[in-house]
Amino acid sequence: MSDNEVQAAAQWMLAQITDSRSHELFQSDAAEHIRKNFAEGLTYTNDNGNLAIDKKVLKAFREISEATAIWERGARYWRLRTERDPQGTRQAD
Repeated sequence: MSDNEVQAAAQWMLAQITDSRSHELFQSDAAEHIRKNFAEGLTYTNDNGNLAIDKKVLKAFREISEATAIWERGARYWRLRTERDPQGTRQAD
């Protein structure tokens, strides 16, 4: 897995949030799309048996989306940040 592949997957994730009508991206959908459309090694099966996104991709995504996207922990998806979201947080409860 190259840095270019990691960045491409992270950019794709951000585009799904900023360019889609729903302005959201569910983790399971992202992992499945990345597995099918990007380089091998960008996803893995976690200890619970679920498809997961590699930590390098998530780190790259956080770096490029900090001001744009926020993680909804309970529903396990990212969404477009709104003015109601506290500044400096990357996660909503």
